[in-house]
Amino acid sequence: MFYLGYTTNYILCFFKMKMQLARAGDRLKKGAMPRYKLEIEYDGGGFVGWQRQQDGLGIQELMEDAIHGFCGESVTVHCAGRTDAGVHALGQVAHVDLDREWEPGRVRDALNAHLRPHPVSVLAAEMVDVEFHARFSARERAYEYRILNRRARPALERGHVWWVPRTLDADAMALAARELLGRHDFTSFRAVACQAKSPEKTLDQLDVVRRGEMIVISARARSFLHHQVRNMVGTLALVGEGKWSVGDVAQALAARDRRAGGPTAPADGLYLVRVGY
Repeated sequence: MFYLGYTTNYILCFFKMKMQLARAGDRLKKGAMPRYKLEIEYDGGGFVGWQRQQDGLGIQELMEDAIHGFCGESVTVHCAGRTDAGVHALGQVAHVDLDREWEPGRVRDALNAHLRPHPVSVLAAEMVDVEFHARFSARERAYEYRILNRRARPALERGHVWWVPRTLDADAMALAARELLGRHDFTSFRAVACQAKSPEKTLDQLDVVRRGEMIVISARARSFLHHQVRNMVGTLALVGEGKWSVGDVAQALAARDRRAGGPTAPADGLYLVRVGY
């Protein structure tokens, strides 16, 4: 049994390596640079968000500096979702083109070495086709928002949850969340500064579940408007407090006016969980 398992693993590794070499040959024929897909985890606290900016340190700048430190190249790293200041990621996806081919595991380990001591980690790296784009190839994005609903303020989870000491009715929030599912004009839940061409989006999932003292809101769609998840969470919290009804949420959506929606929930509790391709 051991011999057969060893032989099978050897054959699988051989064919995997052969496929990688074939793809590499195709890229060379096209004159394309090797492209790497990166899965990244980070604590967004203390950063100005993903995007490189003049007024603070962004995740993109850290990644590009780490790549320069690794191989001396000055590159642009493209991501699936440009998270705001304070927003965290469990599964951000990015891609980068390098001048030469490296073993993906070496890319991951080298970048992590250069990212220290910042709370940013490359979980995985893989070589992908040049047609792959971290943002434009994405079919869906999944976010999670965490509300710590208890009287005592957080100690260990400070900066990673929205602390709401007033009791929230998670069942009422879940019922109201259903009003937002499907394709709608989400202007009432869109940041005023949002640069999206259209306010119409299709919301595939918006679940509200209580797990002890934590209320977890899961949202999934192909793409979201700026602050859409945080604005929906802030609105649902009003329902949880008993200040708004399910009907109020429906009316706010129909108004197509940001002033009709609820407040913007803090960035601390928001996580980019997964990007699907």
